[in-house]
Amino acid sequence: MPKDRAESAYRFRVEAAEKARHRHHPVHEANPDEARYSAACYPMSFTKGLEHSEATGLVADASHFQAFRSAIDNAFIEPFTSRVPVPREKKRRKWEAPTAGVVHDLQGPDCQAVTMTPAPELCSDELTFEMAEVYELALLRDKPFHLFDKKGGKDAKHIDAAIERLNHLAYAQDGFEGRPRLNEDGQLTRQNVFRGSSPGVDNGPYISQLMLIGNVDQGATTSPEQGYITYGGQVIDQRVLEADVNDDYMMKWLDWLHVQKGYVPGPGAGQKFTSKKRRFIYTPRDLATYVHFDALYQAYLNACLILLGNGTPFDPSFDLLSGSDDHKLMINAASGDSVDVNAGGFALYGGPHILSLVTEVATRGLKAVRYQKFNNHLRLRPEALAGRLEKAEDIDAAHPSLCCAFTKMRHDLAKTIAAVIHCNENHPNGGESTALLPMAFAEGSPMHPTYGAGHATVAGACVTMLKAFFDTSAVFAKVDGVAGFYGKNQIDAAEKVEYGAYEVVENGKKLRWEDYDVDCKPGEDGKPADHSGCCPLTLEGELNKLCANISIGRNMAGVHYFSDYYDSARMGEEIAVGILEEQALGYPTDPFVMSLPTFDGDAKRIGER
Repeated sequence: MPKDRAESAYRFRVEAAEKARHRHHPVHEANPDEARYSAACYPMSFTKGLEHSEATGLVADASHFQAFRSAIDNAFIEPFTSRVPVPREKKRRKWEAPTAGVVHDLQGPDCQAVTMTPAPELCSDELTFEMAEVYELALLRDKPFHLFDKKGGKDAKHIDAAIERLNHLAYAQDGFEGRPRLNEDGQLTRQNVFRGSSPGVDNGPYISQLMLIGNVDQGATTSPEQGYITYGGQVIDQRVLEADVNDDYMMKWLDWLHVQKGYVPGPGAGQKFTSKKRRFIYTPRDLATYVHFDALYQAYLNACLILLGNGTPFDPSFDLLSGSDDHKLMINAASGDSVDVNAGGFALYGGPHILSLVTEVATRGLKAVRYQKFNNHLRLRPEALAGRLEKAEDIDAAHPSLCCAFTKMRHDLAKTIAAVIHCNENHPNGGESTALLPMAFAEGSPMHPTYGAGHATVAGACVTMLKAFFDTSAVFAKVDGVAGFYGKNQIDAAEKVEYGAYEVVENGKKLRWEDYDVDCKPGEDGKPADHSGCCPLTLEGELNKLCANISIGRNMAGVHYFSDYYDSARMGEEIAVGILEEQALGYPTDPFVMSLPTFDGDAKRIGER
């Protein structure tokens, strides 16, 4: 009856609203740097787009920052134009969505019901270390990714030098407290450096297979190693435009200052490309190019299309509801016989369901992270911190309240900064002898604060949706000659199974399959086995790696720190789980349960009452 349906629909919405109402709304806490150093012209706060002093690079007038902060707290768009003094003699960039964190949504956690811990503060060993990471990634921007693993050999000397400098820093010596890095016996190695923080990210090649492979199209005219993803009757090419080697920016003081004031770079700026050629992601610069122009949820939509096209099984907890071929038999209640499932998923429990969710969650994540960026942390970008280090003595001399904090950080980073200065003064683009961070983009960072990261929040949210729907224990293999992620039943039914991974070779022109010996040998002297090149890649690991690749790809461009990735991905995960929990309330007729492994290695089950 229509009246009964109206009542049940109302009760469902009330139940979802009650669930949202009783979520814990946390107290949002930031580190004390904004208030602690206000007398020193807010050196640790985001000030891009305001007038800056040529002598120190700090905001020229503290009252301008205070007006900016007031506009944020006011939560209306108009004051950013009428009340915040900005340089106006040239075309300027605009601050991006500074009020998005104060709106409301009708689904999932409220954008202020999730939060992030305070960012590493000035004078902390963690901040010094993650600034070193960003510097080192800039120096490695044109090195092939196949050198970023244990098989890199003598050609990996630049990676080895970076690792040595990082391992020497106090944060590494003390065991990576707070936001841990993967390590081996307390040391970073080629196989785990710059890799992220979740299970499986250090297994196999640096780049996730989901950013390289395609699938077989309807006419069987493509194969996974060609890198074409079936998108309806069309295809998506996994290759990116090849940027010029050494295409770096902002290594001169006046160029840096121009960008900090928010001015639009000159003609031809952005990124320069060698030609119209494309290649598979081969270097950190290629990954930076990807995250410069992506549609934000693009990598996860692509991954979803690959997994659906590959026939990757859904989560075993609800796989029968989807009609998946991997678990296609059920017991007939009348006869007790095993029979084929006759109902499959589509709008519910099927492809369109997850395809819509993996995109829908992105906007929720963006609103939540905007609140953290502007209203809570207002943290400066790495390019700005590099400017503080370039002018460390001048800043510390002008502001004794800093207690020589920037001079100390520069001293602690002496070896890394020496390498950066050498790079800048000898750069083909024409640099200066500065400690400024070489940027992959002429405009530097976006016009919003660094913590949290929009890309990483969306990555955490979208990857969590994929983990919830697909069987994360599926392994990467060639089954009867076709590479993809396969469940146990698919593996058992195959005539031939090859475990391995694709590596990018020939300067990014093609993918080459490398077999893995799956009979992993135990480690020696009681140490765990080295699984970096033998055990099959899992879907869980490659999804975690996808999240890390996209997030840390932004670090490779110079626009984010490690903590931006680490905490934002976990906030995105929380947002996705909240949406799934509310949606599960609307599935009352079938025994719907889904499970997912978290970025910290725990498991969540959704749908249980």
